[in-house]
This record gives sequence, C-alpha cells and structure tokens, in this order.
Amino acid sequence: MRYQINQKILSFGDNFTIKDEYGSDQFYVKGKVFALGDKLTIYDVNGVERVYIEQKLLKLMPEYSVYLNGQYAAKVKKEFTFFRPRFHIESTFGQYSIEGDFFGYDFRILKQGRVVASVSKKFFSFRDSYGVEIVDDENQALILAFVIIIDQVIHDNNHNDN
Repeated sequence: MRYQINQKILSFGDNFTIKDEYGSDQFYVKGKVFALGDKLTIYDVNGVERVYIEQKLLKLMPEYSVYLNGQYAAKVKKEFTFFRPRFHIESTFGQYSIEGDFFGYDFRILKQGRVVASVSKKFFSFRDSYGVEIVDDENQALILAFVIIIDQVIHDNNHNDN
C-alpha cells in the first residue's frame, strides 16, 4: 500500500495527515504541545486512536516506545552512526531495522533482513512530506509510526542535536 504523509504547516505541535495512494485520508497524527519529549497519537479517519508514540527522556540516543491500540508494540532506538542514519527496533511483531541514505531523505524499513517498506522525503517542500510504500502483509499503522519517528529524529527542527 502507498501513502503520502504531509505535515500541517499552520498548526501547533507536530500534526500530519496520512493519505492513501488515491488521495483519501487514512490517518491523522497529532502531537502534544508543550510536552517533555515527543508524544504523538495516530488516529484513524473515525477518530479512533490506533497508535501512541512516546519519546523516552534522558537517553544518550533518541528512543521511542510505540503502543498499538493501547498495547506496547515496539521500542525504536536510533543507533550511533556517522554517515547514514540507522534505527534498531524490537517489537512484538519481530525485529526491524531502518536504514537511511547519506542525506537522510530515503529510508528502507527491514524486518529480519527483508525490505517491508520504503520511505522517501520530498526535497523542495515547505513542510515535511513523505512518500511511503509498505508491503500488504505488514501492520500499516505500526510502519507509519516508524516513519513519524524518522521525521521526529532526523528532520524535526526541535531536534538539532540529533
């Protein structure tokens, strides 16, 4: 399945709209304003919470916990690297990793070594905008949560130290 993730420009906090390949809204992401660390919730089009993302504080490298439908699902941790961003993910669905290119604009999400999603950030855009392609047999909401975490760690202006 293909998705387009667009950050809303005129909003407080980190807010995104996620559309499918046909341009229909599928999910909305709302970030808490004035929170210590990142706290984001992904809602489906009916307003039902699907995913909650919470940054763990006081960590050497950025680390996030992901909850699906209120249940713990994954820990996402950025690895220390010099040239290409990498993340390690321990989840209840298996081991994942995220590998980025030198510029941090293209990413592959792998599950036990197999590519399950590809992510591409748009270059010339006033807002953060991503194209995402996910294989059908993966949990779509979980993979989209990983993409939101990539944005928070690599491209969010509030994270100048990462």
